[in-house]
Amino acid sequence: MSPTPEASERQRKAAFKAWETIRRKQAQKQAEAGAVIEKASKAASEILETKEAREAQVSLERDLQAALRDNIEQLESGLVIIDGGKEKISASGRTDILATDGNKKNVVIELKAGTADREAIAQILSYMGDLQAETGDSVRGIVIARDFTPRAIAASKPVPNIELRKYGFNFSFKKV
Repeated sequence: MSPTPEASERQRKAAFKAWETIRRKQAQKQAEAGAVIEKASKAASEILETKEAREAQVSLERDLQAALRDNIEQLESGLVIIDGGKEKISASGRTDILATDGNKKNVVIELKAGTADREAIAQILSYMGDLQAETGDSVRGIVIARDFTPRAIAASKPVPNIELRKYGFNFSFKKV
């Protein structure tokens, strides 16, 4: 016996309603999954901003500074460190390394353990300004970082006496 047209219509409506319910629940689950992913991403970002992460970055910057102090000639031939082996304190903060170049021009060197943004350019400019006011001599600046944001690169372009340099690591292994 075949179903009546009314029964077929009821079955069709029931199937459509069931399909809509399933689709709505899937959309809700996808939205919930998106919210969970967003929460996890936010938590990961917060972890990276923890005290331990900041301390690790400061430690890396100290290690970079020590390595550069030991190998200053790799940065530029003729550089000589003149800060007595420690950061120079000025009104704007602590200059990582103060050197002179082959032309006896003062060079302020600022190290960033990670990616440098335009704030690094402002920072080195303030250190350079302090040193220039103190000595009356012209000053160059070198910012060294793993990478630079487009904003940092753009901020440095109109300042001809600032150079941006990327650091990298080369490991060597020797038998003991």
